[in-house]
Amino acid sequence: MAKNATGKLDLNKVRNIGIIAHIDAGKTTTTERVLYYTGMVHRIGEVHEGAATTDYMEQERERGITITSAAVTAAWKDYQINLIDTPGHVDFTAEVQRSLRVLDGGVVVFDGVAGVEPQSETVWRQADQYKVPRICFVNKMDRVGADFDRCVRMIVERVNGNPVPIQMPYGQGDDFKGIIDLFTMELVTFSGDNGNIIERHPIPESHRESAETLRTEMIEKIVESDEFLTEKYLMEEAINNDELMAALRVATITGKIQPVLCGSALKNKGVQLMLDRVLDLLPSPLDIAAVKGKHPKTEEDLERRADDDEPLAGLVFKIITDPYVGRLAFIRVYSGVLRTGTTLQNSTKGSRERIGRIVRMFADRREDIEEVHAGDIAAILGLKETFTGDTLCAPDNPITLESIKFPDPVIEVAIEPNSKADQDKMGVALRRLAEEDPTFKVEVDESQTKLRGMGELHLEVLVDRLMREFGVQATVGRPRVAYRETITRPARIDTIFKRQSGGSGQYARVVVEFEPLPEEEQALSKDGLFFVDNTKGGSVPREFIRPTENGMREAVQGGVLAGYPVVGIKATLVDGAYHDVDSSEMAFKIAGSMCLKEGVQKGAPVILEPSMKVEVVVPDEFTGSVVGDLSSRRGIISGMEPRGVGTTTVRATVPLGEMFGYATNIRNMTQGRGSFTMEFEKYTIAPQSIAEQVIKGGR
Repeated sequence: MAKNATGKLDLNKVRNIGIIAHIDAGKTTTTERVLYYTGMVHRIGEVHEGAATTDYMEQERERGITITSAAVTAAWKDYQINLIDTPGHVDFTAEVQRSLRVLDGGVVVFDGVAGVEPQSETVWRQADQYKVPRICFVNKMDRVGADFDRCVRMIVERVNGNPVPIQMPYGQGDDFKGIIDLFTMELVTFSGDNGNIIERHPIPESHRESAETLRTEMIEKIVESDEFLTEKYLMEEAINNDELMAALRVATITGKIQPVLCGSALKNKGVQLMLDRVLDLLPSPLDIAAVKGKHPKTEEDLERRADDDEPLAGLVFKIITDPYVGRLAFIRVYSGVLRTGTTLQNSTKGSRERIGRIVRMFADRREDIEEVHAGDIAAILGLKETFTGDTLCAPDNPITLESIKFPDPVIEVAIEPNSKADQDKMGVALRRLAEEDPTFKVEVDESQTKLRGMGELHLEVLVDRLMREFGVQATVGRPRVAYRETITRPARIDTIFKRQSGGSGQYARVVVEFEPLPEEEQALSKDGLFFVDNTKGGSVPREFIRPTENGMREAVQGGVLAGYPVVGIKATLVDGAYHDVDSSEMAFKIAGSMCLKEGVQKGAPVILEPSMKVEVVVPDEFTGSVVGDLSSRRGIISGMEPRGVGTTTVRATVPLGEMFGYATNIRNMTQGRGSFTMEFEKYTIAPQSIAEQVIKGGR
């Protein structure tokens, strides 16, 4: 499989791709078909029957959704495809993010009826951020109300894409019979038990004219991206399909064009053609620019090409705790060869790791291998200190690759073990779950343990795993919002910390200017604080500046108004004073902490609450009730549009604190026919009445 004449892995024949989309668009069903057609499974497992291969966790099978990204290796036409089926639910968006960080290409699956949905927009933006080339697969063309043209238009309107249909459906809804290939100008049909028999026919007269129109539009868009073909086209010279495909491949890899395909994964139509186009159009590791990194000590910029002869560099992008074999670390090898028995450097942590066992994953099944080549993805067993975002590299040629940034949790629950034995088990279990999931945070204070996550479903699944996988019996409180604090006006604070208790004392003086950090600059802040040293003339010696900053960073975690972390604040150290004998790092750390707390109090502090982007799909007769209900929850309605026959999409921004239990509410309001999706948008200033409740601890 994908080997060249010398027996080495032929990187031209490797594709690292992810299947990404909104919840319920059919990603896992599509992945299941890919596994079946590539011979990895011998019967198709269905999501609705709880039998999908890549949904192997109990929680996934019960809910019929994907929670963790599953990595699968498959072969198609002598090519090796490393495929990652990612979750669609917004609570697990970090899973998508870390997968996109290491993938070379993506297949974005859209629901042919719903079109571009909120989470489709989120994953599209994430793919833009990581510059991941993608092709689009409009799924569910067999459903009543499916509309291929509308879906293509929505890709332009909602995500600013440049979609180019290279196929069109032959019939839609109940009439969906096959796919018209605009390259070969043939009708392709699928028959047999699982769509195994592919037949090609001339395009029926009823669809010939529209197919020719679409082909002309396709050719025009492709030649626009290639100067040589533009010239040929203007000279009215013939352009053959090979030239078109080569130009389309370049335009897809550079992100100028997103080819659009169609089909119905559930009805076994179109997946084989989609696999063919993955090989034709998505990049191999050799088509991707050299990965960039820095030398861990000198900070010098470095690069690594996808080549076995380069020094080893790989990024760990996912950790799974397996009850039988322990911790599995998924790694993308960017350069060099990863071999069992070697010792590597974890350049992120500055530690050494011995590579004991390497396995290739087939969803939840695994196969031992001796080595992993540049451009490939595999999993390592038994790493002790290596977690998500860490770089493993050759000790004599160290490099640190750019890590993966994750969003902060927005919701928390308190948890209390039922017995001493449960308490011991819970500590181990929470540590393991936090190692797997970077968006899951555990906070322990004097009175209780708090679990923090991305949404109600996220925490529900984690608590469920805690009880089932780790056998912990515990009582869980009701979910609470993770509020934040910030300042709204500048403040200049002059703080002196002085203590005399016989012998040498403690002395530190710092003068700091605090100001709100504009939203566009908040990415510069670390832990919510952007610290700048602007001292002159050695008023604060160099060795005391870092302790001053550290004191402030510790203080922002505890907050001032209600104990929530302080964010969006810029602190400029402008002056200070020290004593030759009494000044110490500890004195300046305490002064920094005191100064920050006073700065927040004098900077007109406010409480920030997370606002969520909510999209509700309801039958037309319930639209008024839903809009009224959202408004009563302090929601701001941003738009309404018809979606299919007899249904409307309502879009709004609503504070998270008002959305608890909304799933039950929407079912009751719409006789079980309404549905909604919700994702974090931004933090906004809470009204005074809400802020007062938060400060009193009533919310």
